[in-house]
Amino acid sequence: MNKSVDLSTLADWDQTHVWHAFTQMAEYEPLLIERGEGATLIDVEGTRYLDGSASMWCNVHGHHHPRLDRAVREQLEKVAHSTNLGLSNPVTVQLAKRLTEVAPAGLEKVFFSDDGATAIEVALKMAFQFWRQTTPAQPSRERYLSIGEAYHGDTLGTIGVGGVARFGSIFGPLTFEAIRIPSPAVCRQPPGTTPDEACRASLSGLANILEQHHHEIAAVVMEPIVQAAGGILVHPPGFLRGMRELTQAHDVLLILDEVAMGFGRTGTLFACEQEDVSPDFLCLAKGLTGGYMPMAATLTTQRVWDAFLGTHAERRTFFHGHTYGGNPLAAAVALESLAVFEDERVLEAMQPSLARLSERMAEFVDHPHVTDVRGRGMMAAIELVESREGPVRYDPAEARGMRACLAARKHGVLLRPLGDVVVIMPPLCTTPAEIDQLCDAALAGIDEVCGR
Repeated sequence: MNKSVDLSTLADWDQTHVWHAFTQMAEYEPLLIERGEGATLIDVEGTRYLDGSASMWCNVHGHHHPRLDRAVREQLEKVAHSTNLGLSNPVTVQLAKRLTEVAPAGLEKVFFSDDGATAIEVALKMAFQFWRQTTPAQPSRERYLSIGEAYHGDTLGTIGVGGVARFGSIFGPLTFEAIRIPSPAVCRQPPGTTPDEACRASLSGLANILEQHHHEIAAVVMEPIVQAAGGILVHPPGFLRGMRELTQAHDVLLILDEVAMGFGRTGTLFACEQEDVSPDFLCLAKGLTGGYMPMAATLTTQRVWDAFLGTHAERRTFFHGHTYGGNPLAAAVALESLAVFEDERVLEAMQPSLARLSERMAEFVDHPHVTDVRGRGMMAAIELVESREGPVRYDPAEARGMRACLAARKHGVLLRPLGDVVVIMPPLCTTPAEIDQLCDAALAGIDEVCGR
């Protein structure tokens, strides 16, 4: 930071010139983060906060991790960036190879881009083009099927397959409309519905749609196991496996969005491992680089790859790309992050913290203003209501979730809500003691804003 600029000036510039994402700028109050250590962020005045949202769900091993820092520095001694359009570099090639080794079987081809939305956009366009170039061609397959309350990004294509109205409805005239099925999450079913009943009903509805419309559908797009930005909506066991079986039966491509779930977030490296599912496209971002650099990857199969091969004159090329796709700095830190997973046995080491998070979440179940507590792995959600009877939901204009998260800051914790759902999703390195601090702060914030 330029020490010649005082903190009040920086705050003024932040409020005047920086347009923050998903933020009502008329109500924004600056908070300038300067440093990070492990699961902690430190602002310009030295105040410490536990990073309860993993810096928008992307930080994996903690801030200022020595091995990740070193990977970036060592790559800087070579080259910071060279284009991936018709060229390559050693570290990006190594990362692509490593991703094919850790990903589900059959995903052998890797297309690099910049962030989660672009990873999904790549898969949507590849699927669309695939059906025009495969043998025999099936150009009627130009629609997508997705899940209600799903979020896949903010580009026009990803808005088309998204289902969170508050994020994308205003842009409806600019994009397409996917076929949608309701979320199978039990918390979105009638009271008393069991997970098995929710799974069967959802798969039955899906089967009917595919039976009638499979010839129109290029791909199904879904987040496996958990719908993250839709409110941490946990799918019933067997739904993902059933989805894969139905798409295979009707030869519909399956795009799995593991942007939020990938890299240990649900307790396994990829969420789809939990039901032994291998998709046609696997979309990765956020935790890919451990939260260090913007990078995304869309993995796909030999079958899809083959449909794009031919001479230049045949114009079968995938005419899509990103300036920083395959960036060497990002590739270097992503490769090292995967090594850290293996060397530090991250998935095993995080088990005590997962157990502690589950224990602490149980304490919210009986709160008079909590209608549901849910989660998977290192992601948990507390859904707020005015009254559990009904339930009666708060007026969205009251922004109870956001206010509860702001109140939690007084207790040294940074959280972000999803509407009136308070989300706890810290780095995987967070200790059981830090889990306690996160949960204590969340409870204090909810009590301050909602009362008992």
